[in-house]
Amino acid sequence: QVQLVESGGGLVQAGGSLRLSCAVSGSVSSIDTMGWYRQAPGKQRELVAKITSGGSTNYADSVKGRFTISRDDAKNTVYLQMNSLKPEDTAVYYCNGILNYNQVFRNFWGQGTQVTVSS
Repeated sequence: QVQLVESGGGLVQAGGSLRLSCAVSGSVSSIDTMGWYRQAPGKQRELVAKITSGGSTNYADSVKGRFTISRDDAKNTVYLQMNSLKPEDTAVYYCNGILNYNQVFRNFWGQGTQVTVSS
C-alpha cells in the first residue's frame, strides 16, 4: 500500500524556520508532481508550493521568497523549507503527490502535519 508520510511540523516563533518532509512509502513506478497544501481553521485548503518531475516549481504569492520546495527522487521525498515564518502561516500542512501506482497515475494525500507560528 502506498502512503505519503509527513514529518517536521511543530511550534516556532515568528521569523523562525521549519523544514517539512514527505516520503513516499510503498512501491510506485514513478512520481509526477508533488506539492504542499495547507488549511487554516475556517479556511479552505490552498496550494503552498508544487514541483514537477522535471523540477519546475510554483508557489503561492504569500510564500514566495520565504519557502522553497525541493525533491530527492532517489529517496522519493519532497521537502518544504520554510523561512521567515509568520503567524498567518499557521495551518495544517498536507503533502500531495501524483504517483504511478499499479500502472495508473493516482492522487495521494498525506495525513497532515501541524505548523504553528507564534507572534
